[in-house]
Amino acid sequence: MTVEPTPQTAPWPHEAEEFRRRPLGRRLLAPLATLAGVGAAFTYVGLVDPNEPGHYPVCPLLRFTGLYCPGCGGLRSAHAVAHGDLPTALGANAVAVAGYAVCAVLMAVWLVHAVRGRPTRITVKPAWWWAIGALTALFTVVRNLPFGSALAP
Repeated sequence: MTVEPTPQTAPWPHEAEEFRRRPLGRRLLAPLATLAGVGAAFTYVGLVDPNEPGHYPVCPLLRFTGLYCPGCGGLRSAHAVAHGDLPTALGANAVAVAGYAVCAVLMAVWLVHAVRGRPTRITVKPAWWWAIGALTALFTVVRNLPFGSALAP
């Protein structure tokens, strides 16, 4: 995965210069709005405990098959992250916590580039998508087997 802010990677050569000329407030609008949305979601999940029954719907896959999907425990991990309890968050869903960390890094890169007047293009090669999919599938299978019960929420 690479983050390429250079004008050579822009789809149109004028894109980088056009972005640079925008006022700072306009450049920061999208990343700050996204950050506000994510912050609001984490605040809500932090205030409304997913560990108490009835606050959120049950995962359909878990309800109908008894199997944990890769997202099962994601709300509990977000609740634990919002309260600063990393061990509990990792116990609820380690993949979700890794996803939160990756998103936080990407958000920071986006904000820094916006402040500096550099457009952010993130390109992910197909091999990375296949690797992420394979690891997610492996995580799903292992957390549903007896020896992987530590990965279950």
